[in-house]
Amino acid sequence: MKLLIAIFFSLMVCAACSLPPDKPFTKEDLYKTGIYTYFTVNDSPESVLSAINKEGEAILDAKYRNRPVWIKLLGKVDGLSIQIIER
Repeated sequence: MKLLIAIFFSLMVCAACSLPPDKPFTKEDLYKTGIYTYFTVNDSPESVLSAINKEGEAILDAKYRNRPVWIKLLGKVDGLSIQIIER
């Protein structure tokens, strides 16, 4: 029984990992999110796209009106998903 529980949790952890997208995202897709318009992002668009296309997600160090935030970008089938997290 304990083995089944361990296998179940192992499968859940593997399913929760981010995967690279099937179709690579472009700068146009990234600019559609508006993060470079509303936030001061410390990372270049090229490095962000590289991380998203390689790992499926990117966490950016940014500022919004002089408040530090993290921006989490997830590459999904229907586009980029954004989460803003205050520090």
